This record gives sequence, C-alpha cells and structure tokens, in this order.
Amino acid sequence: MKTRDLVHVALFAALVAALGLLPPLALPVIPVPITAQTLGVMLAGSTLGARKAALSLLLFHLLVAAGLPLLSGGHGGLAVYPGPTGGFFVGFVPAAFVIGWLTERAWHRLSVPLAFAINVLGGIGVIYAVGIPWLAASAGLPLPKAAWGSLLFLPGDCVKAAFAASAAVTLKRAWPLIQPPRAAEPPAPPP
Repeated sequence: MKTRDLVHVALFAALVAALGLLPPLALPVIPVPITAQTLGVMLAGSTLGARKAALSLLLFHLLVAAGLPLLSGGHGGLAVYPGPTGGFFVGFVPAAFVIGWLTERAWHRLSVPLAFAINVLGGIGVIYAVGIPWLAASAGLPLPKAAWGSLLFLPGDCVKAAFAASAAVTLKRAWPLIQPPRAAEPPAPPP
C-alpha cells in the first residue's frame, strides 16, 4: 500500500471521528440515537473503494476499542460493542466494503441515482442487517419491534445516501480515488 493510500485511510477515519462531534439525536422508541457517522461510512466507501474504505473503518474501530471517545456522544472503549448500538457500529466495516466494492464495479457508468442505490444497499442495508438483530438481542426487544423502531432512521439515512452519492460522482470527475477493476486480458493466441 502506497503512502498516499495510507493517508486516505487515515483521513477518512478522521472524517468519521469528526462527524461524531455532531450531537446524537435520541429517539424515544429505541435506545439507538441518530448520528452523522454513517455518512462518513458512505463517503468512505463511495470515494475510496472497498479495500481502503474497509481499512479506514477498521482503523476507526481500533481507535474506539482503544478507548478514544470518537463515537457520537463521546463514547468509546470496548463497552460500546455489547450495547444496543454495537451492531450498528460493527456494521460500519462491512458496509464501507460493500459500498466500495459495488462502486468499483459500477465506476465507468457511475451516476448519482446508481451511487444512491449503492449507498442505500451498502450503507443502509448492511448496517441495518447487522445492527437490528444486535439491537434486539442486547436490548431484549423482539426482532420486529427493533426493526420497526429502526425505520425512524430511514429518512435521515436516505438523505445521507443522497449526499454521499452526489459527492462520489463529483469526486469521480474532479479527483478520482478509486481505480476501477481491470478487465481480464484476452489470452494470447497459440503459436
């Protein structure tokens, strides 16, 4: 990995941490607040690609696990993981990877609507797929109640996905960080 790639990984880990400075919005239905940090996950995947995005969120996880209060509301340490928000947090890494992987595959035809769909699938779908069952188990909620309560996040997450999609397409034109996968070279003709 080049020095430039390491800088990008660290930069997006710092971006997710900076988004944690925005105060969380508590919901009365479930013990998980609305935060801006999922926007950072979507931006990392949409602009860095699968490998670097996953590494940036893994770095962020290591910093939080080490005790740094980088999560929204000033939370950090290993106690975050078994709590009701732990699953959503754990979903950051696979979500960034999925968004980046799908973005790499769609790079040549990437548009705002396609990037939005990728962010919804990876940034919302993956995070919810990990976070909702974790929330149900840790908070002692029935899975349907945890799922219905999590629907309150959907409008805000769609706004984040739209912002990340717009940023990804703009960065693709101005400062592309993703290298699309290379097409397989045809085999050499027999001698």
